Amino acid sequence: MINAVIVDDELKAIKSLSWEISNFKEIINVVATFNNPEEALVYLKKNKIDCLFLDIEMPTMDGFQFLERIEKRDFAVVITTAYNDYAIKALKNEAIDYLLKPIDTDDLKDTLEKVEKHNYHFDNTEKFEKILTGFNEKFNQRKITVSTDGKLIFLESDEILFVESEGNYSTIHTIGNKKIVLTKKLKEVDQLLPSNHFFRIHNSFIINLNKIKEFLKTDGYVIIEGNHKIPVSRQRKSEFLEKF
Repeated sequence: MINAVIVDDELKAIKSLSWEISNFKEIINVVATFNNPEEALVYLKKNKIDCLFLDIEMPTMDGFQFLERIEKRDFAVVITTAYNDYAIKALKNEAIDYLLKPIDTDDLKDTLEKVEKHNYHFDNTEKFEKILTGFNEKFNQRKITVSTDGKLIFLESDEILFVESEGNYSTIHTIGNKKIVLTKKLKEVDQLLPSNHFFRIHNSFIINLNKIKEFLKTDGYVIIEGNHKIPVSRQRKSEFLEKF
């Protein structure tokens, strides 16, 4: 059963979509609806769901701003909009589909099939990642497991130079100028990395302490192997210096 939430500033639109969804009550259940995005964010922080139907055009906060404020997005996102122009941007923001208002029953059926496939894939990938992570911890492996583009990548700590935040994404920079883009926020990536080797030196950067070549005290920067210049935030400077 898919547990879904609807967020739309128009009560009429919520009622209409809820009615359409009721035609598929054997596979989906609407557990909550919100016309206030702030209230929806509080709910999502405390409750696990499988699917979010999200309106893009909302006066206080548009749908894309809403998605940026979600700390951990472990559910399918379906954009609902009256404007076809949002389709490409919606998919770039990791929405698995979009529905044009007024929503057609056949279109909704196709979307629900995508949601089911997404959740099946996500659940199995997550379970597999947990097994591999547990294996690494149990046998003292140094490898870090990350998931991207439908595949798992195993990295040695020494391969990673630094990690850079890009909103809801993070980019791992490795030796040889290789980049690995993850659909994880920097906070989530930080939890994957061993704290004895890595340090979040700035809101937008995590560095490998073993790869530091210079610390420019006056300028407030460190130089990482490969001549990468990374800023040191004032709030983290003291804690950073304690590492040495």
